[in-house]
Formats: sequence, structure tokens, C-alpha cells
Amino acid sequence: MKLTLFRYIIHEIWPTFFATLFVAVFIILATRLLSITELIITKGVHVSQVVMMVIYLLPDIVAFALPAASLISVVVAFLRLSADSEIIAMESSGISLYQMLPPVVALSLVGFLIAILVSVFAVPWGNRSFKDLVFQIAESRADLEVREHIFCEPFDNVVFYVGRFSNRDRTMSDVFVADRRDPEVTNTIIAREGRIFFDPEKRIVTLQFIKGTIFVAEKNLRSSRTIEFDTYDLNIGLKDMMAALASRKKRPKELTIKELVDRIKGLPEGTVKRNETMIELLEKFSIPIAVFFMGIIGVPLGAQLWSRGRSAGIAVSLLVFFSYYIFLAGMRSVCETGFLSPSVGVWLPDIFLLICCVYLLRLSARERPSHLLSAVFALQDYVDAKLYLFRRQWRGWIGLRPEPQSVSEVPEYRQLSLLSGLAPAEEAGTAISARRYVSSIRMHKFHSLDCKWAKRISPENRCFFESREEAIRQGHLPCKVCNP
Repeated sequence: MKLTLFRYIIHEIWPTFFATLFVAVFIILATRLLSITELIITKGVHVSQVVMMVIYLLPDIVAFALPAASLISVVVAFLRLSADSEIIAMESSGISLYQMLPPVVALSLVGFLIAILVSVFAVPWGNRSFKDLVFQIAESRADLEVREHIFCEPFDNVVFYVGRFSNRDRTMSDVFVADRRDPEVTNTIIAREGRIFFDPEKRIVTLQFIKGTIFVAEKNLRSSRTIEFDTYDLNIGLKDMMAALASRKKRPKELTIKELVDRIKGLPEGTVKRNETMIELLEKFSIPIAVFFMGIIGVPLGAQLWSRGRSAGIAVSLLVFFSYYIFLAGMRSVCETGFLSPSVGVWLPDIFLLICCVYLLRLSARERPSHLLSAVFALQDYVDAKLYLFRRQWRGWIGLRPEPQSVSEVPEYRQLSLLSGLAPAEEAGTAISARRYVSSIRMHKFHSLDCKWAKRISPENRCFFESREEAIRQGHLPCKVCNP
């Protein structure tokens, strides 16, 4: 019996999990589509290299989207179970909400393990490989785009003109270079000879000039100066090559756990660099733990949001997800400054999720509504009712036929607005007198309008009756809780 139930719940969750993860990855990649298109069109990057870039970016994107996928999949699954009264049927059979948790816990543990593997191994590999690929593209572009007797721009805001260029040893003669990377000044370099050096370790391109002159002019032309040199080195980092994508030194996100620990040991206590590295190390474990808690929180949220539909469940899930990341970003900023130790601050968002998890589970197990969610949805009902009344008045102003007023013609959501006291008193009175009892077309038990079980019936499954006799005549039995 329990194994059948567990398989049933798991089957409800996993398709939504992968669908949500796919949609999240697609949306995040779509936001970078413009820069990717620019690489192909203006930078001459081959399509295969762009595909590799996307593959290298995927681990970071998946690590970001996993908590949202874990939460939304569980919320949507339990929303569906609640809306179809399957949770009520399970509870009436003696299966409590806590007994439905094991399959959710198992799937959340799987999500936790996936997040650990992605954070510890895939993210550093992806970030490091991405920067290496950018450097290789920049190196090949320097060889391909430097042409003799032609003005070219192999690097952003660095214009070349050479009399002679050798691809084999990367040497130049009769060199003219205009360096416009500095927003305040423009450096114009004229030299007899030049050479291009690549440093894959530091990801730097060095342009070495021999026997020449530098003309330094401010952009506003207020001042200028001339510098003569025997040798002059001009360094170009990855940020100058391909749209500010990297730095000379490995960032913490490119480091493995061992490399992070070694870097922490070599940094002085209390410095910003040490705090940043410590945060990156701890987040490799705190974010996977958040994936686990997000999955557990989805159970009580789904049970609480049964009457609001799937769209409301997804909206609340995204609200919880973004609240967590805002909290995480805030703690990250506080810990970087040293105001709070990273060993404490990084775990506070997880503690917040744990408290929310326990609180919501206890409320749902006792069949008590969350006051915060009730306040939010009461506000939504109030706004919906006001919009409905405004729409009726507007239709009257422009001479259209008013919207139906009799309860038999009013949509289901309007009946709920009338019964909640958000519409005029005379309309509410008409609705209540016309519809005194509500039942489910699935369960065939009718209730008073204020019964707690009546509120759990999905809107699309509701049917209303004017009298007790009418409900019994149509085959519906009275509820044993409210005794209508």
C-alpha cells in the first residue's frame, strides 16, 4: 500500500521537476542570446565554439535553477492532489501528511546530491573551460585579423596597422596602434618593430613594441604628451578581448574545493579576498542544502494553495525562491565586508528555510491556514472584486449590456467574491440566499458554505444547491462535520 502511494507521488513530481529545470535553463540562456549572436556575427566566432561556450555555462545555470525546480515540482504535484481531493481521501483513510513525506524526502535528497556534484565538480570545470575557450578564440583572432597595410581591430578598442606581419613567429614591423580602452585618454603607439606574446596561465596577451613613441592625448583634447621608448609592453586581458568575461587570476568560482582551501590558507584573516573565497567554499554546500529544504517546503505549500490553482502555486514558489536568493545575496554582501563571519552568514538562509519548513508542515498537518498566505490571497480577492465592480460600471458608462447579476449566470470566481463580503451587501445577500449549499461533483457530499471542507473543493468541481432537499434528491450526502 505505502509503496504504491510513494510511487504515485514520485510519478507526480519528477516530470514537473525536469520540465521546470529545462524552462529555467532555456530562459537564462535566452537572456544571453544577444551576446552569443554578437560573437557569431561581429567577432567571427565559429558556431561550434559558441555551442561549447553554452555547454560550459550550463553547470552554473543548473546550480542556480535547481532550488526553483525542486520547489515548484513538489508544489504543483501537491496542488493537483489537493485540488482533486486526493489528499482528503488519503487523510480519511488514515494517511497523514507526514506519511506522504518519504517520497518527497527521497527526491529532495536526489536533488541535494545532484546539486553537490554540480557545485563541487561541474561549476569549476565549466567556468575554467569557458575562460580557456575565450582565450583560445582571442589568440586565434589575433592571428587571423592582423593584416598587412589594413586597419584592423583584433581586440576591443585596440586598432592595428602594420607594414609587415608574420603569422609564424607573430612579429610585426612599422607598427601603428591606437589604444582607446581608457575612457579618459587615447594612447597612440608608433614603433619600428613589435611582437605578440600569449600567456595561457594568466590569460594575458602582451604586445611588445621596440623603439618607438607614445602619443598620449586626453579625450577632451585639453592636454597631451609624448613618450619615447626602447621597449614598451602593452598588456591585454580577457576583459579587453571578449566583452569583459574574465580576469588574469582564477576567480573563486573556477577553483575546486582543494584549491579554495589552499587559497584561504594563504590569505590574511579578515581581508575581503579571504571572505569571498570562504563564501564560495561554503556555498558549495549551503545551496545544495537549500535544494533539499525547498523540496520539503513544497508539501505544505501545495496543501495550503489547493484552491488557488497551478498559476498561484508557481507564483508563490517563485516568490519563495527569489526571497531566498535575495536573502543569500544580502548575506554574501554582509560577509564580504567582514561585518559577519562567512561561517555564520552563509548558513542563515538555510536556517530560514528550515524554520519555514517546520512551521508550514505543522500548520498543514493540523489543517490550519497560514496567516501570511491568507492575508495575501485576501488582498487578491479584494482586488479581483474591485476590478469586477469597476468593469461593470465601465460597461454601463459606454452603453454595453451589464455583466450578468444573477448567481446562476455569474462565474465561479465571482460567487466566491460575493460570498467573501467583498461585493456590495445586496449582491452578497442575493448570492447567499440563492446558493446555500455547495458540493463536489467528484465526492458527492454537500456542505454549508462556511464549512472548512467546502473551501477545499476545487472551483471547477463545485456545484451549488438552493436547498438541502435539492442536494439529497440529486444523490449528494450531507457532510458529517458541518451537518447542513
